[in-house]
Amino acid sequence: MESVSTSEPMFDQYLKQWGLTIDGEAFVSLNGHLLPVRQGDTPAMLKVSQAPEEQAGSQLMAWWAGDGAAPVLAHAGEALLMKRAQGSASLAQMVADGRDDEATRILCAVAARLHAPRSTPRPALVPLEQWFDALWSAAATHGGVLEHSAKAARALFAAPQDAAVLHGDIHHGNVLDFGPAGWLAIDPKGLYGERGFDFANILCNPDEASAQAPGRFPRRIAIISQAAGIERHRLLQWVLAWAGLSATWMIEDGAEPEGRLALARLAASALDGSARGSD
Repeated sequence: MESVSTSEPMFDQYLKQWGLTIDGEAFVSLNGHLLPVRQGDTPAMLKVSQAPEEQAGSQLMAWWAGDGAAPVLAHAGEALLMKRAQGSASLAQMVADGRDDEATRILCAVAARLHAPRSTPRPALVPLEQWFDALWSAAATHGGVLEHSAKAARALFAAPQDAAVLHGDIHHGNVLDFGPAGWLAIDPKGLYGERGFDFANILCNPDEASAQAPGRFPRRIAIISQAAGIERHRLLQWVLAWAGLSATWMIEDGAEPEGRLALARLAASALDGSARGSD
């Protein structure tokens, strides 16, 4: 993460408007410019982003109203003010310490809270299938396991189940320790579609080495299937579809996609094994 000056003009308006005091160094992440602040005695994070996806995510954070996601103190256009995580625990560190099962169950529990129906009208959200447009052309161009990913995605969208408001980027770095409030999510993408999609990204994280540790893939699949109440075959389809889409985006960005392609192959192999076992 790149540090930026706390005197950046983008922060000034909101510091004054929301009565904030600076409480740390500003920095830039993939999700925008962030500045640790306090609103009275409350530690908070001020996030400013010009990206429409991030602004839609801020609307969704507010809609969740602190249930499964970090509580929003204020939001307006490009800016979001949310409570800051104060707990000392980390899901990535939990995995490093040999507690992957526990971390996986925590992620599933947070996702379930986010997926739960609300009585208030939901904000504008992007249909999940729209995200997959890039995969169709990539599968035609590159073939290989991407063709299997596209086939799985088309089958899923042809017979949708369990539609819900989705986070869109559930992983170990986007679910934080909020102390007494428990584990809460940040940085949603704002999607609407089948809830199974939100669990697939867990299999890619917190890094390729830990995600591909011997025996980890089948164990995570079993834990997520049980904890989330998703049939194993359908979960594997979502992992195959998501890994192919993620690899497609990496190819478009000039990044090395092998980690995602390897995950897609694991999912395809597991699906093939299931099919053989049912013959």
